[in-house]
Amino acid sequence: MTPARQKRFAFIIFLIISVSLALALALFALNQNINLFFTPSQVSAGQAPKNHLFRIGGIVKTGSVHHENGLNVEFILEDTHHQIPVSYNGILPALFREGQDIVVEGKLNKANLFIASQVLAKHDEKYMPSAHTQN
Repeated sequence: MTPARQKRFAFIIFLIISVSLALALALFALNQNINLFFTPSQVSAGQAPKNHLFRIGGIVKTGSVHHENGLNVEFILEDTHHQIPVSYNGILPALFREGQDIVVEGKLNKANLFIASQVLAKHDEKYMPSAHTQN
């Protein structure tokens, strides 16, 4: 093999290793920052990760919202089959209410209580302009 060919071969190997390393780092970073979405049924079936941040989407069970000291609130999130108790310490969104679709982000503790760090209220698709913008 000639010296020019050896340099070209070494450059190609270096290029392949560099691209592979960059791809591996990008995939690792994406995997660390992913927020998985689960239903209460999936969480009850044990499909949700323990000690890892994830999201649960469902409906706030009617009659389950209990405000405690200060900003602490506990409620039950349900789908058609299962229920997950949720504890949240913070200001709830304006659209939060019983019977409303919401998404909570947080971690599941050992007692299967979901400790929410964020509550996101979903709204319907109907757009209603405010009264002061109508002519």
